[in-house]
Amino acid sequence: MIRRGFKIAVSEPFTITPAKSGFIADLYTNSSFVWIIYSDGEKLLKEYSEETMINNVRARALTIEAEAAVSAAHAIYKEHMILLIDCLTIWRWMNKKVWDIAYELGIDKSVEKTIEICNLVRRGLAETPYRLDITTILDAYIDKIFRDPLFRSTVLNILKYLMKQENIGTIILNRIKRKAIKTFQRLYIATIYKRSLQT
Repeated sequence: MIRRGFKIAVSEPFTITPAKSGFIADLYTNSSFVWIIYSDGEKLLKEYSEETMINNVRARALTIEAEAAVSAAHAIYKEHMILLIDCLTIWRWMNKKVWDIAYELGIDKSVEKTIEICNLVRRGLAETPYRLDITTILDAYIDKIFRDPLFRSTVLNILKYLMKQENIGTIILNRIKRKAIKTFQRLYIATIYKRSLQT
């Protein structure tokens, strides 16, 4: 990619992000967020990849079943949000092999939660992008801590990540402020709505 004019925009322990003319590609050695591994990249590439052609260039890529499982894990563990493309991927590629891969990699709970939310979207009971609530996120992380030794062994990397960030105190305070403002706005709207029903 470097020979084709890409520059490295981000370089982290498990991710490199090359960029060119507004196009970015996240390349993972392990599926991770803030240096915490939620899916074993080595196992994925060894056991669930295949030769493919992309624009007449031979490349190694995940099988569609592995891609479906990993996209669900990415949505739940990293993005905390289900996009329409996540639902389309699950609806199109979901099969028994996806479940087998998800169980093998310890990401089956993320596939289960993605299917649950996408079923709500299909029935018109939810819309994408669907933001996960904090309870769902914590439940997913706690499950990974208990079931996944790779996740558990890298969870303390979050401290290293935070120490490397400049102005981390300001970043944390701004996030807390944004959450507080959003919570207040929701409560305010809910109160106005309830009052309008009473009149």
